[in-house]
Amino acid sequence: MADPHIPVLLAPLLRATAPIGGVWLDGTFGAGGYARGLLDAGADLVIGVDRDPSVFRMAEEWRGQYGDRLRLVEGTFSDMDVLAGQPLDGVVLDLGVSSMQLDQADRGFSFMRDGPLDMRMGGDVPSAADLLNSAEESEIADVLYHYGEERAARRIARAIVAARPLNRTTQLTQVVTGCLPRAKPGQSHPATRSFQAIRIWVNDEFGQLVAGLSAAERALKPGGQLAVVSFHSLEDRIVKRFMQARSDAGG
Repeated sequence: MADPHIPVLLAPLLRATAPIGGVWLDGTFGAGGYARGLLDAGADLVIGVDRDPSVFRMAEEWRGQYGDRLRLVEGTFSDMDVLAGQPLDGVVLDLGVSSMQLDQADRGFSFMRDGPLDMRMGGDVPSAADLLNSAEESEIADVLYHYGEERAARRIARAIVAARPLNRTTQLTQVVTGCLPRAKPGQSHPATRSFQAIRIWVNDEFGQLVAGLSAAERALKPGGQLAVVSFHSLEDRIVKRFMQARSDAGG
């Protein structure tokens, strides 16, 4: 069996939520790192939810060792209160795209690999190519600015519209990099913010997060724990506002 993928924040999360027991839901199952960590730490049952059905096929080689303590469900974590089917002791969400998805060129997430301009995490939704080839320039600019905090959003949106149709990741990368200065040593790739923004747009990630936080509130038992891992400032802001609102309301 291949070595398991261990999320970088698994150990701190387990320390913060100890002792682990009862029923937990991993709403972003991915490679199963958090689910396995929770089970090994003492969870009675972990319900693994993911919108990407391919991740469950990859789990086939190891899921059997946990027997009926691991239940996998295809869906989005915004529906977790329905998918769980029972009150939860804890919920874990690891937001954003995984390295596993970035490594798959045919998924279209990476500006470093040529592939179809897709970016869908799962489900029957329009692809990145569908949206970029049909949206108004102003909408594309808003997406780049609000979801990617890209200061050159209007310039890039104008270039995208001029270059349509776009169907490959390399095409989009060339358009974006043609609008921006060459990256200096130590800086991120010029296309990073644009690819991030478009991926968030395609998958309605912020809308899913807002709905998912509310679903977690409905699904958790009184005193249940919600752990959210985020590496994106805008996601972090959404989570903090939710927590603050619940704190102000005495929840």
